[in-house]
Amino acid sequence: MKRAGVIGGGAWGTALAQVCARAGLTVILQAREAEVVEAINATHENPLFLPGATLDPAIRATHDLADLAGVDVVLAVAPAQHLRAALTDFAPHARRGLPVILCAKGVEAGSLKLMTQVLADALPAAAPAVLSGPSFAGEVARGLPTAVTLAAADLASAQRLAQAIATPTFRPYISRDMIGAEAGGAIKNVLAIACGIVEGRGLGRSAHAALITRGFAELTRFATALGAEAETVAGLCGLGDLVLTCSSPQSRNMSVGLALGRGENLAHALADKRSVAEGVATAPAVIALARRLGVETPICDAVAAILAGEIEVGPAISALLARPLRAEGLG
Repeated sequence: MKRAGVIGGGAWGTALAQVCARAGLTVILQAREAEVVEAINATHENPLFLPGATLDPAIRATHDLADLAGVDVVLAVAPAQHLRAALTDFAPHARRGLPVILCAKGVEAGSLKLMTQVLADALPAAAPAVLSGPSFAGEVARGLPTAVTLAAADLASAQRLAQAIATPTFRPYISRDMIGAEAGGAIKNVLAIACGIVEGRGLGRSAHAALITRGFAELTRFATALGAEAETVAGLCGLGDLVLTCSSPQSRNMSVGLALGRGENLAHALADKRSVAEGVATAPAVIALARRLGVETPICDAVAAILAGEIEVGPAISALLARPLRAEGLG
């Protein structure tokens, strides 16, 4: 593989473009924002979404998805609720069998589909893969050590893709469990909002640890009901990603929760954020899908109700604490 295309010029798309360039690939990064395209091509920076990171000159930015025709691999990094539109627009330029690595995390509103299912609808002839794990865009762009899961239908395909984008500081672990790789990432952003609320409310480290642990139980129930392997969910793309996203205000989702926990309304919490907090849009889709699967997700339910304005933070916390006592493995 010599040429990579990246769809999505936000912080994560830019960071992954940097990873590909460091791995020796020529990179075409598609972005919607004119200022992003102009800045990357003129100054090798993305000041709108990833300020302070100097980008490799091997990265060229474009508005036009047609410029990605002929690449050897595509990393699809458009936000989950916009991925279908981006892939549909790219479809006329994609060859049969093109590897598409899905890097967005979420459940599509309305259809309640995971990103692999969205790809199957929009680009049925593509070869899907999923990249997920504990990774902050700024740290990845700076070349700090990062490990992720890269899943594809067979280990040989996953290995080829991993070798193409691996660097001394970006280490993909391979898997065949694409559902496991994406299911954890879909729900962890909702749980990160909950952890932010706990932090913003000043409820203490004990409550924070309990919420991550019980949140991981929800994540595991949800993912395995979708067909994921429990071993995958206990790895980088599940537990690892959850711990990172729930433990630092660098997380866009946790920062939204922090604001809500401090008493701000949702509009104010989102007002100064250029990057998408995936958990806000994903929360109602996650709980709808969980209900379809018959999976109990009380923490995600509470977050969705808070985001929808159906309940205040205080009563939501009280309701969670008032749930019936039960054995730990039962939910």
